[in-house]
Amino acid sequence: MPLHLVKLCVGCDSVADLEAWIKQKLKEKKRRGQKPEHIHTTRMLPKRAEELIAGGSLYWVIKGQVTCRERILAIRQTTGKDGIRRCQVVLDGKVKLVEPRPRAAFQGWRYLEDKEAPRDLSRAAPGAAKMPEAMRRELRELGLL
Repeated sequence: MPLHLVKLCVGCDSVADLEAWIKQKLKEKKRRGQKPEHIHTTRMLPKRAEELIAGGSLYWVIKGQVTCRERILAIRQTTGKDGIRRCQVVLDGKVKLVEPRPRAAFQGWRYLEDKEAPRDLSRAAPGAAKMPEAMRRELRELGLL
């Protein structure tokens, strides 16, 4: 059974912001001749990395709700120019909407067991993905989604 991560999506106010940010980063990497892969860098290396790369996803918390996920492709340890070791979480760059779930702010990341992970929105509420994000958020707050 895969294991997942939950992380705050700092600086994004919507899923559209996250998608635009990913697109921009990949475009910049291509322009510089680098491999166009979406990498999220964090300080700590997950102790359960093998479980994460066995089908896990990174679930993004945007404005207090788990709203989407990206599949984890690899976990790499790297050392920056400053000599500090960091972890690179390599993601597939394909954002999938999930059943919205409230989540309080926290630092770093948290593990999420597969049985506790929100379902993809396409399975939980077919057609809801076509709604504007603000409408989905409001329906969630009213307990209707």
